[in-house]
Amino acid sequence: MGKNQSKLSPEQLADLQKNTYFDKKELQQWYKGFLKDCPSGQLNRTEFCHIYKQFFPFGDPEQFAEYVFNVFDGDRNGTIDFKEFICALSVTSRGRLDEKLKWAFQLYDIDGDKFITYDEMLRIVQAIYKMTGSMVRLPSDEDTPEKRVDKIFKNMDRDKDARLTFEEFVEGSKQDPTIVQVKKFVPRDTEASKQDVRCF
Repeated sequence: MGKNQSKLSPEQLADLQKNTYFDKKELQQWYKGFLKDCPSGQLNRTEFCHIYKQFFPFGDPEQFAEYVFNVFDGDRNGTIDFKEFICALSVTSRGRLDEKLKWAFQLYDIDGDKFITYDEMLRIVQAIYKMTGSMVRLPSDEDTPEKRVDKIFKNMDRDKDARLTFEEFVEGSKQDPTIVQVKKFVPRDTEASKQDVRCF
């Protein structure tokens, strides 16, 4: 979508309005900013990681950016087009709780097998800790990725099979809403970011 077009077509706009929580004007603003930073209409993995590095200069966001890229890249073709970008942004910034939970589950379910294993959760949490560096002070029972994941699995893994189903994830997230707050590490919907895709 959007290769070599300066504006979205009426059909594209109608489709995006139907599939996002943005209005026509917002979609046009986002599209303009997206094309400014991605003239080809595609955002590749390297560019996406570079964006994260700008916003987390005191940590190493590369691995986390890779995981987020995989969720944004809905068709798994190695690039994010405008539709993939704006649909993911819509969910993370304005979506209903059930949509945000589904999105977060997809992030943690690295291999896409509909379960989150201890190892998958640990990989995401390690990436978050690496990205935030020493910017965040954590309680002693969460000051390492392993302690954090142990705590999560203790509370969420009801049947103790060392993996979380979507249902366990949803129930556990009600008890520990910080699980879904990974969205604070993805692009945000702000006036400034509509002008510049890089403003996460």
